[in-house]
Amino acid sequence: MSDKRQGKLIVFSAPSGSGKTTIVRHLLKQEELNLEFSISATSREKRGKEKHGKDYYYLSLAAFKNKIKGDEFLEWEEVYRDNFYGTLKTEVERIWAKGKHVIFDIDVSGGLRIKRKFPEQTLAVFVKPPDLNELVKRLKERGEESEEKISMRVSKAPAELATAPLFDEIVVNSDLDTALKNAYNLVSEFVKS
Repeated sequence: MSDKRQGKLIVFSAPSGSGKTTIVRHLLKQEELNLEFSISATSREKRGKEKHGKDYYYLSLAAFKNKIKGDEFLEWEEVYRDNFYGTLKTEVERIWAKGKHVIFDIDVSGGLRIKRKFPEQTLAVFVKPPDLNELVKRLKERGEESEEKISMRVSKAPAELATAPLFDEIVVNSDLDTALKNAYNLVSEFVKS
């Protein structure tokens, strides 16, 4: 990646249903933080009203694998079989070129990989649900996925929760307003440092 590394990287990771996307959306609305969302690439199909270039960069499985071979990703992972997700280097460069900080809403291992590659420039925040029962309840309330998909997500949660101590900060999302305030304070301090 280019040496124009003025920007900072803010990573939010969590098990599905923890509320990280809600927190990231809230932070993006706070103009004084000067954040822009890093759009991930994925090989999965679009869901519902998702749009290419807004929610994800949708790539075919073959195109995704070609970009891996070409070392075009900052980080990538096969989250489920043939379901790849990753951060294109060009996406981070695009945001830095605008003079903004990059905010990520990505899975735990991707978040930790970014932190390892840019230890000084990255704030890695883990969003923790109050407990597993609440996580299941939130996933079901979304109404977006089959019971099978929900069980797959829930079965990954204990391993994801075990990585929380590897992050710089942990925000417990038992009360959304408190979680939003805590996340804002952490990011605000980090971008000013």
